[in-house]
Amino acid sequence: MPKNSKVVKRELDDEVIESVKDLLSNEDSSDDAFKKSELMVDDQEEKDVDVEEGSDVEDERPAWNSKLQYILAQVGFSVGLGNVWRFPYLCQKNGGGAYLVPYLILLLIIGIPLFFLELAVGQRIRRGSIGVWNYISPKLGGIGFASCVVCFFVALYYNVIIGWSLFYFSQSFQHPLPWDQCPLVKNTSHTFVEPECEKSSATTYYWYREALNISSSLSESGGLNWKMTICLLAAWVMVCLAMIKGIQSSGKIMYFSSLFPYVVLLCFLIRGLLLNGSVDGIRHMFTPKLEIMLEPKVWREAATQVFFALGLGFGGVIAFSSYNKRDNNCHFDAVLVSFINFFTSVLATLVVFAVLGFKANIINEKCVIQNSEKILKLLKIGNLSQDMIPHHINFSSITAEDYNLVYDIIQKVKEEEFDSLGLKSCQIEDELNKAVQGTGLAFIAFTEAMTHFPASPFWSVMFFLMLVNLGLGSMFGTIEGIITPIVDTFKIRKEILTVICCLVAFFIGLIFVQRSGNYFVTMFDDYSATLPLLIVVILENIAVTRIYGIDKFMEDLKDMLGFSPSQYYYYMWKYVSPLVLLCLLVASIVQMGLSPPGYNAWIEDMATEEFHSYPTWGMIVCISLMVLAILPVPIVFVVRRCNLIDDSSGSLASVSYKRGRIIKEPVNLEGDNTSLIHGKSPSEVPSPNFGKNIYRKQTGSPTLDTAPNGRYGIGYLMADMPDMPESDL
Repeated sequence: MPKNSKVVKRELDDEVIESVKDLLSNEDSSDDAFKKSELMVDDQEEKDVDVEEGSDVEDERPAWNSKLQYILAQVGFSVGLGNVWRFPYLCQKNGGGAYLVPYLILLLIIGIPLFFLELAVGQRIRRGSIGVWNYISPKLGGIGFASCVVCFFVALYYNVIIGWSLFYFSQSFQHPLPWDQCPLVKNTSHTFVEPECEKSSATTYYWYREALNISSSLSESGGLNWKMTICLLAAWVMVCLAMIKGIQSSGKIMYFSSLFPYVVLLCFLIRGLLLNGSVDGIRHMFTPKLEIMLEPKVWREAATQVFFALGLGFGGVIAFSSYNKRDNNCHFDAVLVSFINFFTSVLATLVVFAVLGFKANIINEKCVIQNSEKILKLLKIGNLSQDMIPHHINFSSITAEDYNLVYDIIQKVKEEEFDSLGLKSCQIEDELNKAVQGTGLAFIAFTEAMTHFPASPFWSVMFFLMLVNLGLGSMFGTIEGIITPIVDTFKIRKEILTVICCLVAFFIGLIFVQRSGNYFVTMFDDYSATLPLLIVVILENIAVTRIYGIDKFMEDLKDMLGFSPSQYYYYMWKYVSPLVLLCLLVASIVQMGLSPPGYNAWIEDMATEEFHSYPTWGMIVCISLMVLAILPVPIVFVVRRCNLIDDSSGSLASVSYKRGRIIKEPVNLEGDNTSLIHGKSPSEVPSPNFGKNIYRKQTGSPTLDTAPNGRYGIGYLMADMPDMPESDL
C-alpha cells in the first residue's frame, strides 16, 4: 500500500474513534450502570472461572495454589492441641477403647454432615462467615458476627498456650533439662531442697513456679510475668507474619506446620514402643469398659469433642473453603479431613499412653523399692514375722509381681493393724488411672516422662516444637475466621486489618500473662466458646434447612459437585443433626448449672491445687463472655427486622467476588428476603431504576433482576436467561 494511503486510513480510523466517543458521551450515568450490570451476567459455562484472563481489575479473590495446600490448611485447623491432650484423657476417662464407638457414631451423625455443610456454603458463596449468612438470610446475619467474636475470644487465650510452648521449647536446649530435678536452696548454714518442689515434683514445681510464677488466686494479679509476655509477643508476631498476606502466605507455611506434627508423633510412637512399660499403657488405654458406654455423660463428652475437634462454628472452615473453585468436591474433603482428624486423635492417644505407661512403670519401680525397704525395717524391729515372706523373695532385687505377692500376704495376716504399717499397693493401673488432661498432661506429666528418655533434650525440643505447630495451624484458621469475613464485608485491606487485629489481641492478651493469667485462661476456655458455638451451629443448620430450604440446598450441591449427594445428608441436616445439637446444648447448660463455677488455684505452702469459686466480678466476666459472643445474633435480627438502619445511602453495600473482580451491589429496600429465598420470579421483584436512556430497550432482551437478599445478597445481577443455572446459590 502506498505511504499516502496509510495516512488516509489512519485519518479515517481517527474519525471513527471520535464518532464513538461522541456517541458514548451522550449516555447518562445511570445508563453506564445499566451497561456495567449487564457485563456482570455470565453463563453456566463460565461460572467456575475464578479470574478472568487479561483482567485489569486489581481486586481478585485469592485461591489455593493446590488442592494439597487446601487440605493441609483444613487439617491444620481441625487438628490442634485438643487432639493431643484432650482426646486421650476422654478415652481414659470414658471406657478406654469403648469410647471410640460413641465418638465414631457421633462423628457420622453431627461431625461429617455439619462439616460438609460449612464447606459447601463457603465454597458456593465464596465469602467469609458474615457474607455467607447475610446471603442465606440477612435477619440471621448475626451468626457470622457471633462466629467472629468467638474466634477472637479463643484466639486471645489460644495464642497464650503457644507462648507457653515457645517458652518450654527455648528452655529445652540444655542438658539436663531444667525441670529434671528440684532446685537447691542455700542459706548461711546448709543447703536444702526447695520445699514447694519437694512436696510436689520437679516438673510440677517448674510449671507453676518457674514458668508461670503463679499467684494463689484469681484476684491476686501479681503483675506481668515478663518471660511469658515476651513469648506471647513472639507468638503473635509469628501469627501476624504468617497471616499478613492471607492464604498466599499462610498456605505455604501449612506444608510444615501441618505435616511436622505427624513426623513427631510417629517418632514418639516408635520410641515409646521401645520403652519399658509402654505396652502396659496402651493395653490400659484400649481395654474396653463397655458398661461406661451406657452413661449419658460419655455421649455428651464425645459429642462435644467431635464438635470442637472439627472447628465447627468458628468460621475458619467457611473462610478456607471460600477460596476454592465452585466445582471442587467438598464432600470428599469433608469425609477426608474428618477421618484424618479422628486417626490423628487415635495416633496421639497411642503416643500419650505409651509414654505414660513408661512413666507409670518408673514410678511403680520406685514405689516397690521404697515399700520393700519399709518391710525390711518392720522385719528387723519384729512387727512382721519372717515366716510370712515366701522363701524365693529377694528384697535386694524384688520385682513388682513379688512385691504384690508379699503385700497381699501381709494384708491378710495383719488385717486389723495393716493400715498402721504404712505400706502402699504398687500397681501400674493405679498410676495410669490418674486422669490428666490439658496443660497438666503437656507441661507436667509428659515432660516428666521425657526426662527419663535417653537424649531427653532432643525429645523435648521435638515435642514442644510439635505443640507450637499444632497451635499455629489452629490459630491460622481462627484468625482467618476473623479476617476473611471482615475484609469481604467492609473491604478493609487485609494487611492492615491483620496487623491491627494481632496488636489489639496482644494487648488484651496481657491479662493472660499476669501471675494469675492461668486462671483467666481456664475461665475463657470454659465460658467463651462452648455455649455460643453450639447456638451458632444450631442456627447455621436452621438457616440452611429451614430458611433457605433443604431441597434448594441439595439442588445447589448437585449443581456444584456434578452429582447428587446421598439422601443420608438430607435427613441428617433436616432432622437428626438439629435434634442432637439441641440435646447437646441442653446437656451443656445442665452440666454448667450443676458444676460450681470455679477454678483450681495453686497453693504455694501446700504445693497442691485447691478448688476456688469465682468471685462476684469473676462470675460477671464469665456471663459477659457468653452474652457478648451470642449478642450479635439478636441485635442483627432486630435491626434488620425493624429496619433500624437506613440502607438508602448504600455506604454499607456488601461487595462480592465474581471472576476475579469486585461487584458492588445495588440497594434493595423492598425487603431482605427476595427472590432467592422465596423463589420469586424475576417479574415479581422490583427492578432497579436506571433513569432516562436515549436507547430504547429491544424486545426480547434479558430482563435484569435485582441482587437477591437486598444489599446483603450474593451480589450477582442475574439475567433471566434460559442457559443460567436454576441454582439459587
